[in-house]
Amino acid sequence: MSTPSVKSLTPEIAPRRARKPARLHPLPLRIMHWINAIAIFIMIGSGWKIYNDDVILGWLHFPDWIVIGKWAQYGLQWHFFGMWIFGLNGIAYLAYGVATGRFRQKLFPIRLREIFATVGDALRFRLTHDDLAVYNAVQKILYLGVILVGILIVITGLCLWKPVQFSELAAVFHGFQVIRIIHFLCMAAIVAFILVHVTLALLVPQSFVAMITGGPTMRGAPALAAAPAPVAPTPDSSQ
Repeated sequence: MSTPSVKSLTPEIAPRRARKPARLHPLPLRIMHWINAIAIFIMIGSGWKIYNDDVILGWLHFPDWIVIGKWAQYGLQWHFFGMWIFGLNGIAYLAYGVATGRFRQKLFPIRLREIFATVGDALRFRLTHDDLAVYNAVQKILYLGVILVGILIVITGLCLWKPVQFSELAAVFHGFQVIRIIHFLCMAAIVAFILVHVTLALLVPQSFVAMITGGPTMRGAPALAAAPAPVAPTPDSSQ
């Protein structure tokens, strides 16, 4: 007499999707990049208006058509508005870069031999940027440098904004006027970085497009996980 077949106790595993392939520039990074661009535009334009009210270099005065704010007080209000956007967005960017390991993957290591090779290629006009996912040594230094400058400009800005509340921090810089000069030089460094950054984006248009669309899919990222085959019931062949 045959025994009824017994169904397998192993449940069928439904097909499941893996996470989407990683893009060169994930969505959170792109959002923070463009927020930062707006914040820097506001802060530089309004900062130039504030500077014109109390110049550091007697020969330097920014024309009215490139500053933000009709009067210095308006410039201050715009500057404080941009400050909060820049500061909060910067904290989010640093946290994201550290938590996801993006800084470690993209910006390190920096080897001296690689720096000399990259500079040599640039001087001979042989510098290429075919792979957007890989930064050369000069790019790594520039990105790390502008991050450090951004941190320093926030610190000096806080000392200028609240010199009494941040008096101990301000004392590190040995005087209010020194803080102003450092803050101004940080602004100049950021402007120089922006000029280089925009120039390279125009020379390599795909890098600009990538910051809008997310860019190409990173190598080795699976598009869809293969679904395990369901376990069929096993008939009992015993008689």
